[in-house]
Amino acid sequence: MNPIPQLYKQWQSLQPLNPKLERDINQQFMIDFNYNSNHLEGNTLTYGQTKLLLLFGDTIGNASMQDYEEMKAHNVGLELMKTEAKDKSRTLSENFIRELNHTILVRDFYKTSPDGDYRYKIHVGVYKTRPNSVITPTGELFDYASPEETPSLMSDLVEWYRNEEQRGQLKVEELAALFHYRYIRIHPFEDGNGRIARLLVNYILLRNNYPMLVIRTDDRKNYLKALHLCDQLSGKIPYNGAHATLQQTKPLVDYISAILENKLTMLIQFVKGEIPEFIEAKEVEKNDTVKLENGTVKPENDTVNEIFEGVKIKIEGVKDKLNQELGIIYDFIKEKPLVKINSIEKHIQKSNKTVKRYLKILKDNGLIEYVGSDKTGGYKVL
Repeated sequence: MNPIPQLYKQWQSLQPLNPKLERDINQQFMIDFNYNSNHLEGNTLTYGQTKLLLLFGDTIGNASMQDYEEMKAHNVGLELMKTEAKDKSRTLSENFIRELNHTILVRDFYKTSPDGDYRYKIHVGVYKTRPNSVITPTGELFDYASPEETPSLMSDLVEWYRNEEQRGQLKVEELAALFHYRYIRIHPFEDGNGRIARLLVNYILLRNNYPMLVIRTDDRKNYLKALHLCDQLSGKIPYNGAHATLQQTKPLVDYISAILENKLTMLIQFVKGEIPEFIEAKEVEKNDTVKLENGTVKPENDTVNEIFEGVKIKIEGVKDKLNQELGIIYDFIKEKPLVKINSIEKHIQKSNKTVKRYLKILKDNGLIEYVGSDKTGGYKVL
């Protein structure tokens, strides 16, 4: 039996909330959602830095200014989404989705090609002009929709959503999960797609008077597993994924449903005074560890200046400090197949020239290889 309708009924019976209590809940969500959604995409701000930034405007710490700007822009996008969701006179549009992408990415910027040989411009708020894809854990190339088919698929997606919103036959968690998956299979922009997908999940929840939810960064593995299971059910053809059925997206529906059930339960307990607080984020501390697929354990936010306990890299003639840095890069590539060189630069905070030198050492020693074309390829471990 699905407990969400009963929990939702309980939640609605507690409305309206005390203004201070409602303000506290909204503020906590703002911090937790912004931190987690950006951290899932590689933002390096800690939970504490995120909190200080969003509450007081402080930029304390050694994170890059780009990460601070990214976090602030994402919060602007959250507020924009909330305003749009609450306006029942308007419905979802492609213009709004493009505006949301423009908002969180702020301005056009340049990215470095995976091999580091050239730079190309990312146009924010504009559908992609280059193909995008990922390498699966089995080493296969998994393509998203092509630039040519993206406009028509996005038009189909928005029209489908409008029709389903009017029909009202899908449960809210089904509608949110199905939209998320179809959107991700299109991957309409050159950057920001994951963040937009999670914002639009909450657009759907808020529009239906449900509390918004957080997909936690420490649950990343289960989140990606749910998406991968949907990929297996809907197949590799982007068009089919962009028109996936409810049955084909059941793994993500189940995942979103579990989070929504937990959120409703926690909110009800908090408002009733049964729990003192609730936080939807697990702060990643320096000594926090995560277990890798190869059985080793490493700090989740390891940096060059911290002890690296992951994959051991020992290359003859290379000093221990450099071996440590090479190990961090190797482990990062293992965790994120088809990773681009600019992501590696950001991860270890080294220059393009230095990273290219490190990658050459790893390649020359048979530890990594470059797979795919200059535009869509990236590095993977051997």
